[in-house]
Amino acid sequence: MSRAQQPSRRTVLAVAVAAAVAGAASPATAADSTAAEPDDTVGRPVDNHAWTTYSDWRGGTADGTRAVAGHRPGVVIGAPAGTTAYTDPHTGTTATWEYASWTSPVHPLAVPSTEVIASWNAHTPAGTWIQIELQGTYSDGTATPWYVMGRWAAGDGDIKRTSVDDQTDGKSTIWTDTFAIDDASTGLRLASYRLRLTLYRKPGAKNTPTVWRLGAMGSDVPDRFTVPATAPGPAKELIVPRYSQEIHKGQYPEYDNGGEAWCSPTSSQMIIEYWGGRLTKEQLAWVDPSYADPQVCHAARYTYDYQYEGCGNWPFNAAYAATFKDLQGVVTRLGSLTDLETLIAAGIPAITSQSFLKEELTGAGYGTSGHLMTVIGFTAEGDVIANDPASPSDEAVRRVYKRREWENIWLRTKRYNASGKVVSGTGGVCYLYFPACPTPRQRKALAAVGVR
Repeated sequence: MSRAQQPSRRTVLAVAVAAAVAGAASPATAADSTAAEPDDTVGRPVDNHAWTTYSDWRGGTADGTRAVAGHRPGVVIGAPAGTTAYTDPHTGTTATWEYASWTSPVHPLAVPSTEVIASWNAHTPAGTWIQIELQGTYSDGTATPWYVMGRWAAGDGDIKRTSVDDQTDGKSTIWTDTFAIDDASTGLRLASYRLRLTLYRKPGAKNTPTVWRLGAMGSDVPDRFTVPATAPGPAKELIVPRYSQEIHKGQYPEYDNGGEAWCSPTSSQMIIEYWGGRLTKEQLAWVDPSYADPQVCHAARYTYDYQYEGCGNWPFNAAYAATFKDLQGVVTRLGSLTDLETLIAAGIPAITSQSFLKEELTGAGYGTSGHLMTVIGFTAEGDVIANDPASPSDEAVRRVYKRREWENIWLRTKRYNASGKVVSGTGGVCYLYFPACPTPRQRKALAAVGVR
């Protein structure tokens, strides 16, 4: 299971649940083209927007950054805006860094939102790192402070990648990687936001971070214990590598107590390799050679959030995926199994987040307050084919789960835990990893589920 969903650490949509249900537990959590696509997302309770093109990076407000064109447009440090000292809270080390920033235009949310989750894709060579912040306007016309959504580097030699706790203004709070309205029952929503990206490097250096994708997913999914059933679509199964987190029990306990909690990075590694991403012998040299599937250990180390003390930070997993050549990753919410079938039909697997009691998912053999799996297909009957990392071996990872059970545990926002208390569900959260330059069919499928 993943520490990413522990109630004291994260919300998944259910800050509203906590406000609306007396005695509820603390909420638990956890495309690169300018071509226009038809808007198939009208009526969705999700708004997923990103800045990815050269014209995007030329817009906004630059303070020391510059846009770069090419195969994968991005933003880099041009002439640094200044220097600043940063004390790493996880090492106590203070260092001076050059910095430059880019601030997006204001994005009016098509769905005034109870939650917002940022995503980014970047290259951060040694001696560099980035910070992502969000500032928004509420539906009552007041503004949020600038909230830190993440301090991130692909490596861990310069800073320790981290979320930032204790950020609130009395109306909203940052829960690890998620902006959440504190009391959604009041009707307050986030109406718009802008993102600020700050790039850092060692003083006098010539290297720079490059950010290719920056965006956020806002949502207002209605409270629900059950969701409408959907009719099965076409059957298809993608051939995705199978990795078990359970065979890594006890390995590298400094990363969230070892493999038993590595469902998120294990799932990420499966899909990364499906798209052809591979780690070199040099990259894996730090892993004990007696360990099977060393790439899973690597994924755990390089998705680890030092503040959260876990590997389940959703944007950190998406950002890790995008460190592989020509791959991008986003965090979003989908609305139905039909959405997943649309993606599978286009060759795009997905990582889904769900929580359930043992008896709610036939064949799982366990219950969980939060777990990530890889959806790789559907049977002729419409049942879900998933690579479930909570399996005793790599060979046992492929599972078939009943459609109706899966649909409900993934898409609901309220559920009862083993003690009978009302707690939160994930409301359709998923990670999507896909090529930097999708095929027309892939682009159409992504647009159909609200991702561009």
